[in-house]
Amino acid sequence: MHFIPSISRKFSNLGLSDFSSFINSKIRAFVQQGNYPEALQLYSRKPHSPLKTSKFTFPSLLKSCAALSSHHHGKAIHATILTLGLQSDPYVATSLINMYVKCGSLSNAVQVFVTISESEGSVEDPTVWNSIIDGYFRYGLVKDGVVQFRRMQSFGVRPDAFSLSILLGICNNSSCLLHGKQIHAYIIRNVFEKEPFLETTLIDMYAKCSRTIEAWKVFEKLGDKSNAVAWNAMIGGFCENELWEKSLELFAFMKHENCKLGSATFSSVLTACACGEDVISGKVVHCDVLKMGFEWDPYVCTSLLTMYAKCRLVEDARQLFDQIPDKEIELWNSMISAYVGNGCAHEALDVYYRMRLFGFPSDCFTMSNILSVCSMAGSHDFGRAVHGELVKRPVQGNTAVQSALLTMYVKCGSVEDANLVFGAINERDVVAWGSMISGFCQNKKFEEALILFRAMESEGVKPDSTIMASVISACVGLENLELGCRVHGFVIKSGMGSDVFVGSALTDMYAKCGMPEMAGSVFSGMPYKNLVAWNSIISCYCRNGLPELSISLFPQIVLHGLTPDSVSITSVLIAISSVAALLKGKTVHGYQIRLEIKSDLQVENALIDMYIKCGCLNYGQCIFENMPQRNIVTWNLMIAGYGSHGECLKAIRLFDEMRGLGVTPDEFTFLALISSCSHSGLIEEGQRLFQLMGRDYGIEPRIEHYVNMVDLFGRAGRLDEACSFIRGMPIEPDKSVWLCLLGACRAHRNLEIGELAAHNLLKVEPSRGSNYVQLLNLYGEAELWDKTANLRALMKEKGLKKSPGCSWIELRNRVDVFFSGDSSSPRTVEIYETLRILTRNMEGEGEGGHHEGVAL
Repeated sequence: MHFIPSISRKFSNLGLSDFSSFINSKIRAFVQQGNYPEALQLYSRKPHSPLKTSKFTFPSLLKSCAALSSHHHGKAIHATILTLGLQSDPYVATSLINMYVKCGSLSNAVQVFVTISESEGSVEDPTVWNSIIDGYFRYGLVKDGVVQFRRMQSFGVRPDAFSLSILLGICNNSSCLLHGKQIHAYIIRNVFEKEPFLETTLIDMYAKCSRTIEAWKVFEKLGDKSNAVAWNAMIGGFCENELWEKSLELFAFMKHENCKLGSATFSSVLTACACGEDVISGKVVHCDVLKMGFEWDPYVCTSLLTMYAKCRLVEDARQLFDQIPDKEIELWNSMISAYVGNGCAHEALDVYYRMRLFGFPSDCFTMSNILSVCSMAGSHDFGRAVHGELVKRPVQGNTAVQSALLTMYVKCGSVEDANLVFGAINERDVVAWGSMISGFCQNKKFEEALILFRAMESEGVKPDSTIMASVISACVGLENLELGCRVHGFVIKSGMGSDVFVGSALTDMYAKCGMPEMAGSVFSGMPYKNLVAWNSIISCYCRNGLPELSISLFPQIVLHGLTPDSVSITSVLIAISSVAALLKGKTVHGYQIRLEIKSDLQVENALIDMYIKCGCLNYGQCIFENMPQRNIVTWNLMIAGYGSHGECLKAIRLFDEMRGLGVTPDEFTFLALISSCSHSGLIEEGQRLFQLMGRDYGIEPRIEHYVNMVDLFGRAGRLDEACSFIRGMPIEPDKSVWLCLLGACRAHRNLEIGELAAHNLLKVEPSRGSNYVQLLNLYGEAELWDKTANLRALMKEKGLKKSPGCSWIELRNRVDVFFSGDSSSPRTVEIYETLRILTRNMEGEGEGGHHEGVAL
């Protein structure tokens, strides 16, 4: 800006007319170079008079206001235009409408258009119509925009190619495909098909509607194969539909065709590398960038930095950032965003402070990222300070910033502040509605989320897939399956049934509502399944007692061209643990190591749990000892593992080690410890730990702790102490307490206390057949046949049966399940013959010893 005084000195001797002419040309030059603040400063600076501004300069000035979101300057320039009577000029009017739209004031844009229409009778220039139609579409008011398009036609104004490209721009999902095809047909009928930018827009439309085949057909019919913009659109379209490998193939073809490669091409293909996290291809493209001399291009630099960040090579991204001598604001924003995306909140703030130190003004993207940092760190106070700074600046009216403010407040748990921000937004778009609805769900205010969703519908704003996923999660939070099914119907009617994000949310809903068949149906109906969808269905089957299905689906991920992530590994390991399928567990573990799938705490905890439940305590211990960091779940798993394998003293030593490292135990720690003591007969140690839990850590015992204490006394045969303990419980004993005591009485043949326990058990849960069987076995072992017969008759009268017990064994990579009394196995004869031989051998070994009968 230092050159503006020199301009005044240089032309101080010129006449006023010559000076004004020079200023006008200089303003236009500044705008062409992107120096928007300088253009506005020159316009306002004396001795130049705004009234001497040329009508050809006003569009440039208004473009500057739009770029800077400077509503204040825009209104002042508008006033000058009115004074000069230029408001009806098509170029000036179009620029005014665009300026107001981009400054967040659609109402002012509409007023400009209405004023022109009333003064002129009708607007004959399609450019003006295009600007207001585009304005409506930008604010999500599709119906209003379409109404204006039809009005334009009714006034006899023929749509131009740009009008059609605006209409194609709103056909951005599969529900709009029919409209997009109708526009395509109109283009063909009216001989617009050879318009290069319309061809590009058609490719983009089909790609956004997930119709890459149709997009490819348009691309193949291109009149001009040297149209690099169309190549870029096709590369981007493949990437947008998760076909990033196709993007890279097309880039190779583009180079072979000797098509001119520009910064947009490199940006598109680097985005594809980022989507696939293909750092090898990314580095190859980086070499192409260096060969072609685009290494300092701001767009390419930003894309390179983003690619490295998405591939989790944030240090490489930082190295690239530090090498670039002239950093524009976009590059600073990308570096901050890279750190935010990799969870490095402090590093993001460090870059932000450096940017401010170098005198770069933060824009809406900067502030959105900094607000994201506040969300990550849960820093409500810093977030409020940033909000205070925003209030003083026009950037606060930016939609992305407002949405980031909403997200920050809801993630910090301040729904009231979020509500105030939301209420202050004049033109709420789908992102603002989505942020608020999602915020309510995150803070478990599900009713409020649904009320807001209905309000959004009443205002005519069409929900997107993100909002529908939040609404579905609200139904899950309310445990309202009926409402969830109605939402599912709404999703199908609105054309979002094939959307992968909505489908994943529906899968999760049906999983949590115990309907795995419906979840499977939704999953099968998805035309494209991303990794989130696969993870959802694997988790669903495991959650609903179908671990074999979860395990069988895991290899399908790879067959569909996807690479499992840590969530996939964790989910399938949980399924494997539940059936103790060691060979499958080892296979998954080896697969994870070979493919270098990132191992996090959840994966390592799941591995420890799997090996312990499969009987391989040493393997679990090895993983535990080599973990770089552990959480309380890790310690609990290992303590429980030692206890279940009869290593109680090791469990207690590990507990002492955990406390020595400053890790605070939780209720599950003591549950595992008391259970360990119970299995090892350490009564006094178990009692000490039970008292320690409440005295030193303030943990209120749950019913599971009381059951373990009853088991502790019961296994040792101290049944009177167990009874006394139950009588002293501050909470009402439930079925598990009495069942545990009854089992101990049966083991120690204590009929008196056993009958007391059974009486209380049947009083709590009289309709469960297995409860009667415990007492039945107690009577049978005591040879009280009359009582046995009476109890059997009572069970028959009530129609009670015991669900058969089951066990399983893994042999030759196959898990066989056996139910008590079941003879459906194809190897039944062989099994019973082997059992007969074993029984005969055992009897031979036991000759001369006391052989006890077993009641069946």
